[in-house]
Amino acid sequence: MSSSSPLRTLIVDDERLARSELRRLLGPHDGVEVVGEAANADEAEAALRKHEPDLLLLDVQMPGDSGFDLLERLDAVPHVVFVTAYDEYAIRAFEVNALDYLVKPVEPERLAEAVETVQERATETTPQAAVSEEGEPRRTLTAEDQVFVKDGERCWFVQLADVRLFEAAGNYTRLYFDGETPLIHRSLSYLEDRLDPDRFFRASRQHILNLRWVDDVTPWSKGKLKAVLEDGTEVELSRRRSRAFREQLSL
Repeated sequence: MSSSSPLRTLIVDDERLARSELRRLLGPHDGVEVVGEAANADEAEAALRKHEPDLLLLDVQMPGDSGFDLLERLDAVPHVVFVTAYDEYAIRAFEVNALDYLVKPVEPERLAEAVETVQERATETTPQAAVSEEGEPRRTLTAEDQVFVKDGERCWFVQLADVRLFEAAGNYTRLYFDGETPLIHRSLSYLEDRLDPDRFFRASRQHILNLRWVDDVTPWSKGKLKAVLEDGTEVELSRRRSRAFREQLSL
C-alpha cells in the first residue's frame, strides 16, 4: 500500500446497526475506503477473498464462529483491529497480547487513533489476507505476510519473516519466534505447499527453515548437513534434503 492509497477496510459485525455506525464514523477519514461488510465469519471469509482489504474491523463475539475463529481459518491475515463488548477483565487479555481493539460503543477519537496506527504500519508493510478454497490456486505466502496464532488464552500476529523454524507436531505445526513456541492447526506439508520456497526450506520430515535465520551450515554424518540458526538451534537436514540444499544455495 502506498502512502497515497486509501486504507481498504472490511467491517465484520453481526449487528447491522453496529456496522452502520462504524461506516458512519469512518466517513470523515479521507484515507479510508470501506470496501465491504459482513455479518458472520463465513460472509467475512468470502468478502476477504473478494476485496483483499488492508484493514479488518472485526467483532470478537458473533453467532457461530467468533472473530478469533475466523482469523485461525485464514492462512494469512491483513491488519486487524478488534471491536469488542468484553468486560474489563477480558480487555486486559487484549492489552497483554498487544492486540489493537476498540470497545463498544466505539468512540470517534479511539477509532481515529486505531486508523492512524494502522496507516503508519501500512506505509512499512501491508499484509494481505490469504484464504484457501478448494479448486482455486493458492497464493504463495511470503515473508511479509502475517499469521494469527492463538494458543490457549494467548494470541499473536506474527510476520512470517520472524518465524525462524517450523516443526511438525502431528497435524499441527509448532512455530518458533521471539522466544515463543505455539502450535497452529496446519500440517508441515500444508505449509510447505504455501510458503515461498526461496525463503523457506523443507529441511526434513520434521522441519522447515527460514533461510534468513540460518547462521551456519556444516557437514554432518553420512553426507548430511546441519544448519545452525542465529539463536543456536541446530537442525539436521536429511540426506535427500541436504543434496537439495546444496543445489539451491550452490554449495
